[in-house]
Amino acid sequence: MSAPVATSPGTEPLLSVEELHAGYDAADVLHGVSVTVGMGEFVCVLGANTAGKSTLLRSVSRLVPRSRGRIRFAGTDLMALPSHAVPGLGIAHVPEGRHVFPDMTVEENLRLGAFAVRHDPAISGRFDGVLRLFPRLAERRRQRAGTLSGGEQQMVAVGRALMLGPRLLILDEPSHGLAPIVVDELHRAFLDIHAGGTAILLVEQNTALALSVASRGYVLESGRVVLADTADALADNPRVREAYLGI
Repeated sequence: MSAPVATSPGTEPLLSVEELHAGYDAADVLHGVSVTVGMGEFVCVLGANTAGKSTLLRSVSRLVPRSRGRIRFAGTDLMALPSHAVPGLGIAHVPEGRHVFPDMTVEENLRLGAFAVRHDPAISGRFDGVLRLFPRLAERRRQRAGTLSGGEQQMVAVGRALMLGPRLLILDEPSHGLAPIVVDELHRAFLDIHAGGTAILLVEQNTALALSVASRGYVLESGRVVLADTADALADNPRVREAYLGI
């Protein structure tokens, strides 16, 4: 199993997860998972519903109650931090299910994403950038988020994360339950975000789509990494093609 990392020799990855064991009750969901994301890299994590993908992302954000191993971000030991301290480091997490505040307007939802960096003078520029990235949100900025379509709410969730000005954007199943045309629009936005220099860690059940946008990926099965390679190599791997691409 190969796992190339887009960093120079001797350079620590932006995110490094080593031998992570994590769970919610007595039994672990993750069993010794190791994953890296280099500076400005686009990495995807693939796997079935119970593989542990969301638990991996929640562990990085320190939202899993029980974990052991090593998680470092830009040289900082995340295992020693509470969850509320993570966004201030430059990690923005878009959870599965969107979780917008339905009674708040689109603009209020977006601006709330900058709370951890609320004194940053770049916030106004980021807000304008989000509206350029998702023009539909500009049209609906005064509308309550709970009245939006599912796709529009996902745009709000992603835009809210971008208001932080993250170095790492974590995306958990962003296409789940959305129409194909909206999924394509979102993934084009992810490519634009990545082109701007933001590293992305994407969990996605749409394997073909994930491998088309990421540069590298991991496959999780039963809480363990069973494959790690470039996106092109994974797309050509017979095991991936049969299990996840239906080929």
